[in-house]
Parts: sequence; C-alpha cells; structure tokens
Amino acid sequence: MFMSDAPTEFALPDGVHPFPHRHLTGIAGLQPWEIGFLLDEAEQWIALNRNTSKHDSRLAGLTQINAFFENSTRTLLSFEIAGKRLGADVVNMHAAQSSVKKGETLIDTAVTLNAMRPDVIVIRHDSSGATGLIADKVDCPVLNAGDGRHEHPTQALLDALTIRRRVGRINGTVVVICGDVLHSRVARSNIILLGTLGAEVRVVAPPTLLPSAIERMGAIPYTDFDAALEGAEVVMMLRLQLERMDGAFVPSPREYHHFYGLTRERLGRAAPGALVMHPGPMNRGIEITSDIADDLQRSAITEQVEMGVAVRMACLDVLTRARRGVEGWA
Repeated sequence: MFMSDAPTEFALPDGVHPFPHRHLTGIAGLQPWEIGFLLDEAEQWIALNRNTSKHDSRLAGLTQINAFFENSTRTLLSFEIAGKRLGADVVNMHAAQSSVKKGETLIDTAVTLNAMRPDVIVIRHDSSGATGLIADKVDCPVLNAGDGRHEHPTQALLDALTIRRRVGRINGTVVVICGDVLHSRVARSNIILLGTLGAEVRVVAPPTLLPSAIERMGAIPYTDFDAALEGAEVVMMLRLQLERMDGAFVPSPREYHHFYGLTRERLGRAAPGALVMHPGPMNRGIEITSDIADDLQRSAITEQVEMGVAVRMACLDVLTRARRGVEGWA
C-alpha cells in the first residue's frame, strides 16, 4: 500500500526561507517548495502517530483555540488530536455556544479571542474570507480549517501527502476531481495545490456544478465522467453538498449517481490500479459505491484521515516556531 516517503520533488532554492508565512489561510500564493516543505514535515508525524506513545511536548504551554463557526466532526477532531499530541492546551469553541449567534460581529469575536492571548487559532467558518479577516485582527498565527467556498488548505495538503505516498509522485500525475466542484472549497484548494506541483487536474461535474472559467485555475473541465477517467491515476470524488444548494443543481440523487457516481465498471476506464479518494463524509450509493469505498487496495479514504492528523501537526508546529523562538524562525 505504501509506495514512497521520498522528499518533495521541488528543492528549496538557496537562501530562501522554507515557509516564511505567518498564517495558513489558503494554498493560493504558496510556492512549490513551501508546499513540499509542509509535506516533508508531516512525514515525521506519521511515524509518531503509529507508535503506542503518541506524545511530543514541543507545543507545551501554548494555547490552541479551535474556533468552529460551522459544524464539523472530522476536521475538528483531527485538529484537536493534532494539538494535543504536540502538547498544546487545546480549547474548542463551537458556533452554537458563541456570541456570534447573538449578533456579535466577526471582528468583535476576533478581538475577543485575541484578548485571551492564544498562541494559534484554527478557524472554520461558512463565509469565504472569514479566516483572512480574523488573521488581520489577531497577534497569533491563524490556520484555515475551511471557509465558505474559498479554501480548505489542510485538506489539500493531506490529499497531496496521500497521493505522494501511494502513487510515488505528484508531478505529472493525472488527477480527476469529480462532483460538486461549484460549492467545494476542497476542490478549489486541491486544484491550486496539485496544479502548483505539476499534476494534470481534470474536473468533471454536471454543467450546473462546474464554476465558470474553471480553466483559469489550470483545471481541464469535463461533463462526461467516462471521458475524464481515461488514463486517470487518481480519482477524487466530492460530496454532493445539498445543504449549500439553493436551486435545482441536479435532477435527483439517483440520476446524479447514474452519470457521476463512481462504480466498479466506471473505475475500469481509469489507469490500472488508479487510486480512489474522498474527503468525507461520503454519500454512499450517490458519489461512490460501497464496494469501491471499502476496497483497501484501491481506496485511500481511511489513509486520508490518518494523513490529516500528521499534516495538521506539521502545520501547527511550523506556524508556531517563531513564537517558540526556534532558531531560524524567530
């Protein structure tokens, strides 16, 4: 199953800081070597997370606030585990318990959080750009855990790490992203990241779920799933986000599955041994059939979850190095 843990194909130029950014609010704007650096940093945490003892104390004494203004289970749990395994004091703030529900502005919330002197804030919000707004108002690093339709950078990083380990490379890999591309911040971050690292990215969806001018992001658009799958080495399925749809984007889940669901027969059109991915949670029988989702030889869905903890540990470590006075970062 594991193929490669080789360092990134993109070497750090001489005299360049490996990751000079204070925050991680998106993949857009990152250089290939900066992305590769984060992926390489995550490798060490994979090994630690597979040990019986999973503790590292480098963030001991630091406070991590997970401020989730949008419901989440997987991402929140992943960030909480990541912070605790690094020794941080982790506090979760849920939207239902926040003053935002009582009419407090996002800026007021940012000022309030900042006054509590956290060392890193992880933000998830249903409005695009919310994490960037908060990042401008606080004195500590901010990490985007998903904002509206904008970006979900750690999901793209964990997906890239999964591909690199299972396929052996990212540069030159043919990746198909299928589903609700229009509403997907996961798709957006993956298109940017994979394209930056040299993959050929194809996106496929009904015309109603394809963003206009998607080609400007470097993706090749398709509406025919079978055609898009020809030669694909990675097939990444997206969740049909019915909660974000305020119109008739698809006739019915059954018809959607007929044209855009991943079945064993349809997967046969991809390259031999093509890797199957899904960010979760899955709508089984709509985006993907259970026999493929549960096929550990082809599906990397559970491995994506594992890589998520390692990637988030790496990001928390890197973003707090300046605050901890790590040599070369302070």
